Amino acid sequence: MGAQRTPRGRLLPGTAIEVLNEGVERGRIRHALFDFDGTLSLIRQGWQQVMIPMMVDILAQTPRAEERETMERVVTEFVERLTGKQTIYQMIQLCEEIRARGGTPADPLEYKRQYHELLWEKIKGRVEGLKRGTISQEQMLVPGSKEILAELRARGVKLYLASGTDRAFVIDEARALGIAQFFGEHIYGALDDYRRFSKAMLIGQIIEENNLSGPELVAFGDGYVEIENAKQAGGIAVGVASDEVRRAGINEWKRQRLIGAGADIIIPDFREARRLVAYLFAEEGC
Repeated sequence: MGAQRTPRGRLLPGTAIEVLNEGVERGRIRHALFDFDGTLSLIRQGWQQVMIPMMVDILAQTPRAEERETMERVVTEFVERLTGKQTIYQMIQLCEEIRARGGTPADPLEYKRQYHELLWEKIKGRVEGLKRGTISQEQMLVPGSKEILAELRARGVKLYLASGTDRAFVIDEARALGIAQFFGEHIYGALDDYRRFSKAMLIGQIIEENNLSGPELVAFGDGYVEIENAKQAGGIAVGVASDEVRRAGINEWKRQRLIGAGADIIIPDFREARRLVAYLFAEEGC
């Protein structure tokens, strides 16, 4: 996943910052939206290795289940396709797959609960270690996360955190990582009534309430959803193609997906936060 990339855009000299859209209007940013998992937080790294086997196990119990390898391909495709949206959407698709194989699904919220219980077993040591101080916050953050938040806040930018993970978990984990204070009350996440929240709805709300024009909003994310939503609203989109395992270099699969979603800029992480923010603000020298 840390493979060498062939730039489609221009690398800012001496950096790993890849500019794909030279025509983006810079220097006007007032509000910034951040995705959470994979963009700032590494707490849930490896969640796919929990969700996909769980779903395959459930499908294996249906009357017309295929071979496990076949179902793994099916599940992997829709889990990856829906990544970035609220978790419930993956569970809704699971219900469709159960029906297609002659089964009777439970409520999607029940599958979501099962997934959360399994995932917690994987990540609880990380969260508890952060809270006890036995795991450093830097170990569980995409490199440079605090620096980018501080750089933007120093320029008067209002920061928002939005995730497809349940809001209560996002708040708890953001506090454990020492970044909740950058966002204040503006931390958003999935709700049981999933129709009441989406990243697109939040972006629309930010623009309407603050009377913004497109380039006054920038979105940072490692998934297509926030990138696509930001571009649809006329904002600037920075794709974070983070390698969550190595904590260095580019995840080429993410990069290609982010390019496809319309990202203006691709970065591997926030190690070059100061240079990135200077570019976004069209400061002298960039």
